[in-house]
Amino acid sequence: MKLWKGRFSKAENSLAEEFNASIDVDQRLYKQDITGSITHAKMLAKQGILSEEEALAIESSLLDIQREIESGKVDFTIEQEDIHMNIESILTERLGQTGKKLHTARSRNDQVAVDIRLYLKDEIRTIIVLLNELNSVLTAISKENRDTVMPGYTHLQRAQPVTLAFHLMAYREMFRRDIIRFENCYEGTDSMPLGAGALAGTTYNTDRDYLAMQLGFSKICQNAMDAVSDRDFAIEFLSCCSITMMHLSRFCEELIIWSSSEFRFVEMDDAFSTGSSIMPQKKNPDMAELIRGKTGRVYGDLMTLLSIMKGLPLAYNKDMQEDKQPVFDAGDTLKSSLTIFTQMIAAMRINADVMEQAAKSGFMNATDAADYLVSKGLPFRECHEIIGRIVLYCIGHNKAIEELTLNELKSFSDKFEEDIYEKVDIRACIKAKKSKGSTSFESVELMLTE
Repeated sequence: MKLWKGRFSKAENSLAEEFNASIDVDQRLYKQDITGSITHAKMLAKQGILSEEEALAIESSLLDIQREIESGKVDFTIEQEDIHMNIESILTERLGQTGKKLHTARSRNDQVAVDIRLYLKDEIRTIIVLLNELNSVLTAISKENRDTVMPGYTHLQRAQPVTLAFHLMAYREMFRRDIIRFENCYEGTDSMPLGAGALAGTTYNTDRDYLAMQLGFSKICQNAMDAVSDRDFAIEFLSCCSITMMHLSRFCEELIIWSSSEFRFVEMDDAFSTGSSIMPQKKNPDMAELIRGKTGRVYGDLMTLLSIMKGLPLAYNKDMQEDKQPVFDAGDTLKSSLTIFTQMIAAMRINADVMEQAAKSGFMNATDAADYLVSKGLPFRECHEIIGRIVLYCIGHNKAIEELTLNELKSFSDKFEEDIYEKVDIRACIKAKKSKGSTSFESVELMLTE
């Protein structure tokens, strides 16, 4: 029996009923819905709208329903459309008139709004924990690789020598910003919409501040119309998920490249790799590739909700029922990606010798050679040109800069002296960096301490 049947003289078309239902998606909100309903009943009793006995009976019955849902004893139906009406229908069957009183002074509009906010607050807290765990692993790997030298890249071309710790700490900064974004998202989600009614508030003497306190919200939504029609917090959540997935995807792209035979910087653990159905020698970094692929899926979730909301007049519209699927999908995808990624990098093997050998080729000490000439009194642009000509000479003679004789170097500039060889040593190049936030061993140590 439809809870809104009074207005209608004709049964809903069966296809329309199935099309209209969202119980297959929103049933995962059962716990938040029951929590909100129990708190709402307590508030109604506090305000004298329900009796204490009625509120206690509602609470007891709702807790029974929750236990039955969790033990798989409840069969939801599309006839009752969504989780809210399914639970209320079961409650009414058990309590009769008392059950029917629960919906006093609220609408499904503010009910679903409080449910999704409660759900996302839990999701955000979980994601922040996962991000902190990832950063702890990154810090641990970095501490073990303080002295591991590797090439730093621009345009995927070898650029300057850095340490692996420095490279990993760059990702740590990305994930630190992600944590800040999710914390800000939590603050935006932490407004309580319950009590807004359908869009204009209620004539009952309710206590929304009590509801907020009991449900763990720091504040209430100030405008009832905005309270039921706002999904900015969900869009912000999807945006945070998308940015974090982008950071994971960038990291995965590097790990995929680094684990190739051409690089051999790292090797993925067998537990996080797969083989080929036809080529027995293959060891594929499929977990990293899947995270890279799932990033596009989370982007799609963000675009879905942005597209749903872009043309909606105030206040609530049925289109907004479609908000939950992208929210659930993005949260689930990000949580699983963070979990598998953290375990994957903790288990991977780092080939430090291969990294250092790569850092010694590709003229990555060229900038330091130019800086050496600057220290001798030449303007940087002139030094840049001199070293460029030296690199061209080295390529033609199959030599590295540090392999040139002093006479060869002096043929390009009489400013070169014996001390040039100390300055272009790879580790010396790293150690010489003085600016805050640089790749120098001292600077990275400060990052690790922080």
